Amino acid sequence: MSAPTSARGKARRRAVDILFEAEQRSVSAFDALRDRREKTDQIINPYTAEIVQGVAAMQEQIDEFLSTYSQGWSLERMPAVDRIILRVGTWELLYNDDVPDAVAVSEAVELAKVLSTDESPAFVNGLLGRLQQLKPTLLA
Repeated sequence: MSAPTSARGKARRRAVDILFEAEQRSVSAFDALRDRREKTDQIINPYTAEIVQGVAAMQEQIDEFLSTYSQGWSLERMPAVDRIILRVGTWELLYNDDVPDAVAVSEAVELAKVLSTDESPAFVNGLLGRLQQLKPTLLA
């Protein structure tokens, strides 16, 4: 599986990296984003910042949905990278109207294929697919 080639795909991948780093370092996503901007020569795509800020702003609600609908998996038991991918996918699915639902799900599955275990794409697809079905009631 190759790395994402679209600008949005790269932005998603970088957002996952930044959110993962924030969680591993126990710092806020905003601090990790700021550090990435100030301490590296990486260009942070505006969409990367939008994802990081969106996930951080909605994380409590996102985590509640993920905990509620991930059958048999607590957030703590999920591999960290899967948890981050699911947060990004959930944010795009539920809170970013610019991204079609099917694209939000498929892009998260692609990230899981590239970044995580062999079981992760099916897990991510199943959980986000469930949230996609429930979207009208989740956002009611």
